[in-house]
Amino acid sequence: MPVYEYACDDCGPFTALRPMAAFQDPHACPDCGADAPRVLLSAPAIAGMDAGRRRAAAVNERSSNEPRRSSGHAPGCGCCSGRKLQLPRATPAAKSFPAARPWMISH
Repeated sequence: MPVYEYACDDCGPFTALRPMAAFQDPHACPDCGADAPRVLLSAPAIAGMDAGRRRAAAVNERSSNEPRRSSGHAPGCGCCSGRKLQLPRATPAAKSFPAARPWMISH
């Protein structure tokens, strides 16, 4: 259960552990018993996160409504240029001497 903050008109602010379903309901003051409305006195503890997690949360928040678009693909990528990417062919070194074994000396 989360901790919520309340402000009594006579006694001042206090905190109470309440279920999330009752977050908007007033709570009885522990000193005088009067109903006190919920208030926001302190900021959430987001700054307590480590830097990597905070950056990831910022990226997720930013990408939810403004996804990053790539400016393009590599030249000749094949997906949008209409041509296939031509990779350089490797020379088959193992097949250069198919019948002979040049590394072996006859015995």
